[in-house]
Amino acid sequence: MRKVDVFTHIWPKPFHEALLKSTGPMKDIHRRSEAVPMMTNLDIRFKVMDSFDEYQQILSLASPPPDVVGTRHAWRELSRIGSDSMAELCQKYPQRFPSFITSVAMRDLEGAVEEARRAITQLGACGIQIYSNVGGKALDAQEFRPVFKEMEKLGKPVWIHPARTADFPDYLMEPRSQYEIWWTFGWPYESSAAQARMVFSKMLDEMPGLKFIIHHAGGMVPFFEGRVGAGWDQLGARTSDTDYRKLLKELKRPHLEYFKEFFYADTATFGSKAAIECALNFYGVGHVLFASDSPFDPEGGPMYIRETIRCIDALNISNADREALYYKNACKLLGIK
Repeated sequence: MRKVDVFTHIWPKPFHEALLKSTGPMKDIHRRSEAVPMMTNLDIRFKVMDSFDEYQQILSLASPPPDVVGTRHAWRELSRIGSDSMAELCQKYPQRFPSFITSVAMRDLEGAVEEARRAITQLGACGIQIYSNVGGKALDAQEFRPVFKEMEKLGKPVWIHPARTADFPDYLMEPRSQYEIWWTFGWPYESSAAQARMVFSKMLDEMPGLKFIIHHAGGMVPFFEGRVGAGWDQLGARTSDTDYRKLLKELKRPHLEYFKEFFYADTATFGSKAAIECALNFYGVGHVLFASDSPFDPEGGPMYIRETIRCIDALNISNADREALYYKNACKLLGIK
């Protein structure tokens, strides 16, 4: 059965070289990205891909965001080089890479809009990748609206990758997060908070054509459906300084419907069948797409692909639903053949 992996990361050689010029030696999680051979070595990537039947990848750049350091000019260059180099791989190996998603620099709104338009209309990108916050700013901030309006106009989805570092402490009295809690629990929180901010800010009422793909099975949202649904029905009951009850009435639909309608989850759960089942129960089969988060696994590529396939094959679902998860949902949402 065909498999279209919608969230796989890569650093094409031209981008990797440009990134090093901009950031200098890699540190922390970015250093880990560089240490994974499949990230920069196509021969190794192809060897891994060939071990799975009818397996294809939608390419996306790995962290960091193109605007994490440097100047506005550098941000635009990194984004452009990333788009061009991934587009070149898709053109050269169309059976392996049906499409790619371009990373835009959200701290350069004009450049982000231009690059999104260029990559999608000229290079064949099937969407854009952004991060769950922009230098600590929430995605629902008014200043970011031009990017989302452009994506609604282009009719392509927005991939949201969680972004949090050790600089986000676990407790207010501490300067840094310990034990990589910022990643293990912080990233699912980031993905969930981003969804909630977009729902309650009413930006989805303003732009009803938007679609988002949320990494790692939607973060915490599916597991906490009761709190997200019935729990938030009581919004305002625990708050005295803001009239949130009025906000619930101002939304054009029940808040839970926004989470299920505008957001799609992937299956990149590090081999957790229970997490995938939870996402399916919340978002529905039509809103879950196959993804492995390759090559970020202990084996540098094959393990997460293999374990994700194992989980999906073990699900008690129909063959038609399995086809939808593996490739049909992706083809429909991304507009690929």
